[in-house]
Amino acid sequence: MRRVTRGPVAVLTCDPARVRDFWLYEYAPDVLETEARRHPPPRRLTAALGGTTTVQPVPIPLDCTDGFNEAYYGRPELLLDPAARQACSAWSFLDDRARQDFGISLRHALGSGAWDEAFGHLRGRPAYDGSLVLPRATP
Repeated sequence: MRRVTRGPVAVLTCDPARVRDFWLYEYAPDVLETEARRHPPPRRLTAALGGTTTVQPVPIPLDCTDGFNEAYYGRPELLLDPAARQACSAWSFLDDRARQDFGISLRHALGSGAWDEAFGHLRGRPAYDGSLVLPRATP
């Protein structure tokens, strides 16, 4: 990026150190392990970009329409839809059995109330501070 721009650079990415903090880790750890491995730490990005750098968290709104995993932080039922999971490429690294196990586990937790007992407070939270960050570098 520095080779082709002289101005500020901003990169929307995930902080791999925070990916595993999401409730989905309890139900599909392999998905989030895959996500964490795919993103460099923000400090590596800012070091490569040089200049004056900042890293800001990006709150995710409850009604976020993008299809990444944390967009469903307060709407877990949506992740039961295979089409919703297809929007996040990390799911493609799981085999069919792991995806089925996820569906069974989350359905059970939702049906029994276990998900709401542990994470139900997220349903009414207007925004979620997850792993989404915005590293910015100004030369």
